[in-house]
Amino acid sequence: MRAVIQRVSEASVTIDGKIHSKIGYGLMILVGFEEVDTEKSIERLCAKIVNMRIFSDAEGKMNLSVLDVGGEILAVSQFTLHASTRKGNRPSFIRAAPPEISEPLYHNFMEHLGELLGKPLASGIFGADMKVALINDGPVTIVMDSENME
Repeated sequence: MRAVIQRVSEASVTIDGKIHSKIGYGLMILVGFEEVDTEKSIERLCAKIVNMRIFSDAEGKMNLSVLDVGGEILAVSQFTLHASTRKGNRPSFIRAAPPEISEPLYHNFMEHLGELLGKPLASGIFGADMKVALINDGPVTIVMDSENME
């Protein structure tokens, strides 16, 4: 599982020309799944995300988590995070889990992340053509991979 986590002052998802969901201050997360992802990897990544100290404290140091600041989360499934660009100029998505596997994983990820956050999450619609807009605050962008947690 790969996730791109961005600290945002606002973010939204538009589908068919209408805003589907939006948040204010918090995290915009793009998440992609592989067939090897498990409940344990979802739990571990979600715990890391909600406790990651990437929000500024009163002294301007990144010392607070999304929980500490009462922030919101918008999470969108994105299989292209598993693109392989080794050969040629056309990315391969062979490592991305097919929809019948990744959709339940995405819903599980959303449910677990929402439980840890203690409030509902904003989301896109799995498989929909979405337009994602955000104002990256900082900018702060963190890339995480459940197989290689550095």
